[in-house]
Amino acid sequence: MKDQAVEIVAVNFVTPFFGADPNNRLAARQLGIEYHEIDIGQSYMEILKKPVYGYGKNINPCIDCHAFMLKNAGEFMEQVGARFLITGEVLGERPMSQNKSALQAVEKLSGMRGLILRPLSALLLKPTIPETEGWVERDRLLDISGRGRKRQIELAQHYGIIDYPTPAGGCLLTQENYARRLRALLNAKPDAGCAEMAILKLGRHFYLDDNLLLVVGRNQAENEGIQRIAAQDDYLIKVADRPGPLGLLRVLKPAAQVDLKLPASIVARYSDARDLPSARININRNSTAVSELTIIPMPPAELPDMI
Repeated sequence: MKDQAVEIVAVNFVTPFFGADPNNRLAARQLGIEYHEIDIGQSYMEILKKPVYGYGKNINPCIDCHAFMLKNAGEFMEQVGARFLITGEVLGERPMSQNKSALQAVEKLSGMRGLILRPLSALLLKPTIPETEGWVERDRLLDISGRGRKRQIELAQHYGIIDYPTPAGGCLLTQENYARRLRALLNAKPDAGCAEMAILKLGRHFYLDDNLLLVVGRNQAENEGIQRIAAQDDYLIKVADRPGPLGLLRVLKPAAQVDLKLPASIVARYSDARDLPSARININRNSTAVSELTIIPMPPAELPDMI
């Protein structure tokens, strides 16, 4: 597009599941392209929960997701006075979401019909308004298709681009373990919002009943992450006098009483107090101590299933 003297404005959409990769900002700087990050996380939750075209292998609503991003890109396009949208999609590169039928569905859902130009595969697709209006020269566009990356690598070499990511999805929704945790959370709390997604990337997850989620850190970095994202109503659980993980107990729906002994015994099981006859546990909520318990660390055979 830059070879055709088209002025480019890059937009990166941010949700709890993808976006805001520092490499995107770096690439825009290297290419001399104006760059914007737009957080669509809260509104994206509705797309995630009720996609028109359903999910892929895990909990990834790829067609609805692409359409939603292009719809938002279209709104931003009008704000900055641009005339059309450009994506790097390649026909057939992802069999479920980048076949001709899926690309057409994306155009229909997004409301941007005719204004989405895919330069890498344009010669294999119906001409768009930018091509028919002469805003770009169609015969200078490409006809790449399929899952191979040979021609894309050749293009990168041609333009002197050496540092680029390996071919892989950057979306957490396509990852099996993450998808399993997300499904469990949405089953327990269907109205879970954007802010509640951060916990899914951390620790060991246990559902102690339909209303209690316990997350236990696996290392120091995860302990710090759990501490950082704890909400005001979360309970933070730690063995008082032995090294060990930080546990976070989240009450998913309002509850009159919460039994803290069970989560405390699980946290103790993963600490250096695991083989002791008892362990002293400190429990805080909203930076205030709420309880100090002496409990028996849970035997391995009694641990609940981990998500």
